[in-house]
Amino acid sequence: MTNEISRAASLAHPAGVTRRTLLKGTLAAGVSTLALPLFGNNSPVHSLIVQAADEMLPASKFTIKSTIAVNLTKHFATTPLHQGIFNGQPVWYVITEASDEGIASDLGLNFAPRLANIPAGSPAVQTVTSANRVLGRDMVTFAGSVDFRPTRVLTAGPKGFPPADFGAGAFGDAKYSDLVRVQGSDVVYNAPIVAVGAGPFDVTDHTNTHDRLLAIDTAKMTADLLVVRAFSHGKDILYHSFSSSNVIATPIERGTYIASLAEVPSPNTRTTQAGARSSIFAFVNGQTGQTNSPPTQGLNHVILDGGGTKDASLRNADVLEALHQGGDAHNVLDSFTTLRDPALARLYTPLWDLQMARWSDEAMAQGLNTAQTDANQIRQLASRGMVLAPDGLPITTQNIIINCPIIAFIDQAPEAPQAPDPGTASSPFRGAP
Repeated sequence: MTNEISRAASLAHPAGVTRRTLLKGTLAAGVSTLALPLFGNNSPVHSLIVQAADEMLPASKFTIKSTIAVNLTKHFATTPLHQGIFNGQPVWYVITEASDEGIASDLGLNFAPRLANIPAGSPAVQTVTSANRVLGRDMVTFAGSVDFRPTRVLTAGPKGFPPADFGAGAFGDAKYSDLVRVQGSDVVYNAPIVAVGAGPFDVTDHTNTHDRLLAIDTAKMTADLLVVRAFSHGKDILYHSFSSSNVIATPIERGTYIASLAEVPSPNTRTTQAGARSSIFAFVNGQTGQTNSPPTQGLNHVILDGGGTKDASLRNADVLEALHQGGDAHNVLDSFTTLRDPALARLYTPLWDLQMARWSDEAMAQGLNTAQTDANQIRQLASRGMVLAPDGLPITTQNIIINCPIIAFIDQAPEAPQAPDPGTASSPFRGAP
């Protein structure tokens, strides 16, 4: 168990593995239900229903201002959809971040300045072409694409995590990355492809769609994506999850495997403007057995209690309900765009450098293994030996990158760390992420 994910990070691509205004106005008018076609506008097989009783998150809490709606009951966000081309065929993508503040503001995206630190020519960013240098304002031709045909596999291990069996449900090709630059521009965007082809779109088995895509409407140009509930700076937040550089993390995240994300600079740069990574903490042995968090938390929790082994679709309503009730892993993010200190807010990036955390036997015996909500509080616990890496050593980077753009906060915005950073000369956490 100790190095399962670390070892998997070195695995190569397996051979041969081959939907704003309308919705807001409708909801505001009190319409009881709104049907969104699930298999594209040309072949609606059944519909995603937004009901009057559903809890909708106020738009004032969105960080991605272009987000159309967030349905907390059904655990999805509706976001604008864009069309591109790859090898003459249509691909469908969403945009969540930009490294330029003006463009991010104009497009209603998260501002992530550190994305610009990824050097030109890095395989972690693909160069796309368009008649307009602002992404999404004209047709875009992609250099690479995603194969969504593989079947996602996630079988629970005896304790949930590590899984007994696993397999990514989507693979980016050698030229693909969620991160793009438009040729002739230095701006880096986060623009994951979420569906390929002209339809019909399979949002049940996801043979041509992202594993988190619950509905797609290519007439209204919207996508409904399953979200992730988590914590940042003591607050309850939501994020998207699109991809990972690791073959075990990918099916847990329901994402696309993109090996080149591991090339994003640089490990251990969480407190500086250098690099393009921020830390995310994921527990491997948190409490399980119920969905509420706190107290439950962890990769083992989402696998066992959050429907992690099943596909995300409307046909698996039990998965959506388990997540609505708190079945997500509730990982802890170390940066957020709403922090009061501008320098800290500018550290935000959607590229999370995974720090796997294991409660020590002593902490378990003392009943301390309840959900944590702040990165520095976890570091404090680590400095006392209560939280370790899976191998028993101090927590450090696994060099596993997960592309998880923040969407919103649930109640109050994260504003500041909830504890001092113990990264001092006397702390075993010194130099660690």
